[in-house]
Amino acid sequence: MRELAKNVLKLLGENARYSYAEMADILGADETDVKNAVEELEKTKTVVKYAAILNTEVLHERNVQALIEVKVAPQKLKGFESCAEEICNFSEVKSLYLMSGGFDLAVFVEGNDIGAIAKFVAERLSVLDGIVGVATHFILKKYKIEGQITRPDEPNKREIIQA
Repeated sequence: MRELAKNVLKLLGENARYSYAEMADILGADETDVKNAVEELEKTKTVVKYAAILNTEVLHERNVQALIEVKVAPQKLKGFESCAEEICNFSEVKSLYLMSGGFDLAVFVEGNDIGAIAKFVAERLSVLDGIVGVATHFILKKYKIEGQITRPDEPNKREIIQA
């Protein structure tokens, strides 16, 4: 990957709202070259999506999120792929990763409440061919999301006292 593309990726990772002009200025590059680099990154699916990172706790939304560890019996000639493809198609699934260690797939899901996630696990996920076991962990509080600390900036409440 070209050096410019690597630098553009780093900037987009920090702030996807940078304009081409701002990135060009920061990188000391030509704006057209930056625009072309971004378009190529999008075309090759290196950049998959631009999204705002939301702290749903501040929004007081009632949705529930969970991490589900899934143990899979790999299928002959397909490994984990066919099971992962089926899981990807569920609307509740927000992210899906192949893992090393004690379980095979990490599935991040979202639902309206605990019951909705429990129903999803019991009736849709655990009944798939090849699923050997699941363990569901509900997310209780988010301290950091995608590299961003979630606590609001608070003014220093300590008073300065001079003696």
